[in-house]
Amino acid sequence: MRLLLTRPQADADRTAAALRARGHDVVIAPVLRIEPIADADVSAGPWAAILVTSANAASAIAANRRVAELRALPVFAVGEHSAQAMRDAGFPQVVSAGGGVADLVRLVVQNMKPGAQLLYLAGADRSGDLAGELGARDFAVHTVVVYRALAADTLPPAAAAALAGGIDGILHFSRRSAEAYVHAVRAVGLGEAALRKPAHFCLSAQVAEPLVRTGASDVRIATEPTEAALIALLSAA
Repeated sequence: MRLLLTRPQADADRTAAALRARGHDVVIAPVLRIEPIADADVSAGPWAAILVTSANAASAIAANRRVAELRALPVFAVGEHSAQAMRDAGFPQVVSAGGGVADLVRLVVQNMKPGAQLLYLAGADRSGDLAGELGARDFAVHTVVVYRALAADTLPPAAAAALAGGIDGILHFSRRSAEAYVHAVRAVGLGEAALRKPAHFCLSAQVAEPLVRTGASDVRIATEPTEAALIALLSAA
């Protein structure tokens, strides 16, 4: 299949390699750019553990002045990709929830006592309410924004040409990137070729919502919010 990847560049490169190894033709079109917040104010706590819902948190916190002391804390990550990113950033005690925010909440509840002070290293835009869900279970979650995702104004010329020439499927990993994709394709005057003709493979129903709202006719949703499940969805097609 000829596929379009809308992930930020570093993630897109990794996913593209996995897809190409399966015989797919992949065009990369990052519609988001990740910008670490170097001066994010991470207080001394004390914290019982760190929470992350994106691999972007790892590279962002690596430059923070408190990173050395934070590395002594256990980390609960939403999935294996974010967990490995934290390990690569020097955090030795990392456990993956292997799914979405609901799985991460269950992991924390199983491993931490109510009342625990938890540090959530987050992005400026968040699709779930991790702090709220854990707060309802008597955990104290302090959210610190350590990175932001900036949307592209338009598509790269190669991606626009690929869409105009015909793309079989587009992979969407976040609601924010799906929204940015819709904005970018409209900016270059693509409608039918970008929204209605291709199949849209989405990590979750929440990710798919902006596409459905704008008239995408073939939207498919992974059985669970993981990259493995999304690639399996693609293979089933």
